[in-house]
Amino acid sequence: MAAKTVVVLDYGSGNLRSAQRALERVGADVTVTANADAAIEADGLVVPGVGAFAACMDGLNKVGARAVLDARLAADRPVLGICVGMQVLFDSGIEHGVEAAGLGVLPGRVEALRAPVRPHMGWNTVERAEGSVLFAGMAEDTRFYFVHSYAVHKTDGLITRTTHGEPFVSAVERGTVSATQFHPEKSGDAGAALLENWLRTV
Repeated sequence: MAAKTVVVLDYGSGNLRSAQRALERVGADVTVTANADAAIEADGLVVPGVGAFAACMDGLNKVGARAVLDARLAADRPVLGICVGMQVLFDSGIEHGVEAAGLGVLPGRVEALRAPVRPHMGWNTVERAEGSVLFAGMAEDTRFYFVHSYAVHKTDGLITRTTHGEPFVSAVERGTVSATQFHPEKSGDAGAALLENWLRTV
């Protein structure tokens, strides 16, 4: 059987090559590109992201990401957002008192994480949603790698939570849209298992 094709969207941000390598490790045929047609037509689309919400949105707007996502959602084609690539899928994000519009694929607002130590950096467990596909077959104490100072506290769909100072949404599964606040590409075997689970939905 042919490998599933996955595009890692290149909009000037994110751990593009590490995401590419992690997906190739679990058998995907991966292309890193900003080409809208390729991003729409691929079996799966990954939206990575590091840095500031507003800066990532600037890059996404320049490559027409909203139209790409609209087309994929209309065709029921899976999308996976990672870290800030998850955050930009929500309605808006506020950083340093300035609010920026997100892509609006998921309902919710990205806000500062209320915790004594920020960023939340390092390994942490998750309280998975019942019926989760992403975490299927994993032990309850499985750890993933996080690095972030902002988070979503409320949204719709299958919500997986993690606690650092307070509970926050560490993953969400809603229709063909999946997203993780942590970095599966930096999470070793656990991250590979999650990407393999996602690839099965593609």
